[in-house]
Amino acid sequence: MRAIAGAGLIYLIAIGQPGFAIDPSSGNPLAVNGFGDHSPGGFNLLACFIAEVVMTFFFLLIILGSTDFRAPAGLAPIAIGLGLTLIHLISIPITNTSVNPARSMGPALFVGGAVLRQVWLFWVAPILGALLAGWLYSTYFASPLEKEQV
Repeated sequence: MRAIAGAGLIYLIAIGQPGFAIDPSSGNPLAVNGFGDHSPGGFNLLACFIAEVVMTFFFLLIILGSTDFRAPAGLAPIAIGLGLTLIHLISIPITNTSVNPARSMGPALFVGGAVLRQVWLFWVAPILGALLAGWLYSTYFASPLEKEQV
């Protein structure tokens, strides 16, 4: 709901600019996620899927590792923020960076059309990346105490 509200606020601001139009073929004013013609760099479905899975996977590993009770206290926000910044720098040219299904859904609802039909990728790939990161972390990086509780 917050992503929809955020995209709505951006839309309300953007329509105040003369000549503004939501037309994915003439640009991407709401930074919607997409593949193929809707990818900033023209990347195909497979490339975008891999990028989103891998970026979400690493983002979740950063979150899990930096918030682990064995990590230095108070540094998690720095690690998470810098990690997310790097992820955006890498993947904005590929998909406009999702790593969050809600972030993809909000703008796609306002743009509609083909972009809305592509939003499934930005649900499936982040969920898969998160599941893989959770499995890897709990299998290989969890403390012995945590493994006994599972």
